[in-house]
Amino acid sequence: MSRIAALFDLDKTLLDTSSGQLYARYTYRLGQMSRAELVRVTWWGFLSRLGMLNMEDLIPRLLASAAGDDEQEMRDLCDRWFVEDVMPHVAERGVERVREHQAQGHAIAIVSASTQYVVRPMAAYLGIDGQYVCTHLESKGGQLTGEVIPPVCYGQGKVVWAERFAAEQEVDLSLSYFYTDSISDLPLLEEVGHPVAVNPDPRLRRLALSRGWPIEKFY
Repeated sequence: MSRIAALFDLDKTLLDTSSGQLYARYTYRLGQMSRAELVRVTWWGFLSRLGMLNMEDLIPRLLASAAGDDEQEMRDLCDRWFVEDVMPHVAERGVERVREHQAQGHAIAIVSASTQYVVRPMAAYLGIDGQYVCTHLESKGGQLTGEVIPPVCYGQGKVVWAERFAAEQEVDLSLSYFYTDSISDLPLLEEVGHPVAVNPDPRLRRLALSRGWPIEKFY
């Protein structure tokens, strides 16, 4: 018998802000990012919100700078960052929703364009270790190569990774839920049986209203 899943976007869904922006500000404080780079990342975040960037192309270019970084150091850095900067932005209503689905026996997973180093500590915080699909940075011999394991978990790429998760977990996506704030997630919203718009951007709000999809506030 197929299982039901509840899939949750990370940025501006389970979190009340963008993890990318939080990470940029964190690395800036550590002296690992210049002010000019911080401004550029912030501007890209704004353009992304407006749908004015090709994120499938931009994400690999951004992550290429990680080439040569030690994987364990990246993992440790992101774990500290999560505790120091991310936890205050966890949407408690989102956590409640996760618990409600768990109580029903549903398979829970985070589905995010962020990398495994960003998403892993959030999954651990929710008590769903390893239950996520995301953009995967490749590593060899303990070092990051700067390459992304295709596809980027964004737009149609989220469907690819969600379908892999569904096959592994014996999940029927047509019976499952997906919670997200962004119109960029339309491909996966249309793939599941129960799409839910969470604090939606204007375009997703209009679409949700026109299609009769539930609209929820997590924060």
